[in-house]
Amino acid sequence: MPDAPAPGSPAPDGADAPAPGLPEPAAADQRTGFHSLRKGGLNWESLPLRLFNKGNARFWDPADIDLSQDAEDWEKLGEGARTRILRLCAFFVAGEEAVTEDIQPFIRAMAAEGRLGDEMYLTQFAFEEAKHVQAFRLWLDAIGVHDDLHEHVDANPGYRKLFYEELPGSLERLLEDPGPRNQVRASVTYNHVIEGSLALTGYYAWNHVCTVRDVFPGMRQIVRRIGDDERRHMAWGTFTCRRHVAADDANWDVVRERLDELLPHVMSTVERGEEPSQDPDTQRYELPPGELVRYAGDRALRRLGAIESARGVSVSRIDLDAAPEDLEERFGEEDREAMRRALARG
Repeated sequence: MPDAPAPGSPAPDGADAPAPGLPEPAAADQRTGFHSLRKGGLNWESLPLRLFNKGNARFWDPADIDLSQDAEDWEKLGEGARTRILRLCAFFVAGEEAVTEDIQPFIRAMAAEGRLGDEMYLTQFAFEEAKHVQAFRLWLDAIGVHDDLHEHVDANPGYRKLFYEELPGSLERLLEDPGPRNQVRASVTYNHVIEGSLALTGYYAWNHVCTVRDVFPGMRQIVRRIGDDERRHMAWGTFTCRRHVAADDANWDVVRERLDELLPHVMSTVERGEEPSQDPDTQRYELPPGELVRYAGDRALRRLGAIESARGVSVSRIDLDAAPEDLEERFGEEDREAMRRALARG
């Protein structure tokens, strides 16, 4: 029996004809080649691949975070504080689970568009979302909470509307039609509303609770690490909307339309979560009334300006523009400064 050809060597004459009974070769429209083998290779300066490299460099493992002090701090809290903190945690662990499940169609949409750099980044993105679920669930396990927590999310109509309907619906639409309009609607929903407005507002609240009470060092580290991941996620979402707006100005109206549809649900969710406590000991640690609502609206509208700035810009420039990444870094520094001020006030 003759030896098989070495991998990568030319096939012998007639070898490209399938043997009887074997399937026909894949159709040309299924795959025409490999981005990583093409002349010039991959553009490591493109924003998606810069975000990918940054994520690799900042890898972290939730299981490495020591939560023993958090468990001790939990035991010292009163019932009112525990209820509010559990509600906040329930919102997050459920939200992280939802975005882990719902991001998959966006990966397929990038494949349909032939954007390998975006696919590479979104695989990392999905892994990070799963890691966030792990981090919050490990925290709940560490403080000894194993009860069913659905009551906290089910009691908030705005939350249910966003996470049970709007988020999965807008992402699943990409499976039927991954075109620019649906990509923009999905990105506004996922990156700018769920992550960029609602989740960031929650992290702001977490940071405030932990800072002013001087508790939960493990959770502080979790929030810091997750916030770093999420800033890359939101930068990618802003980038995706920017490139579609640059390619077709009609997509700017799609951005505004989708944001107008969803912002009322964001504000409703935040307002319900911001209802003041009746416990005087808890009230002294709360943010001023309206602060979280203001924060949620500010983050959403400032990203809107970043997307609008892409109107009339060449698409080739957008791919290399670091503006979305720079904006998220500014947001991160503003949040750190706000916590420094809160700590100084005692």
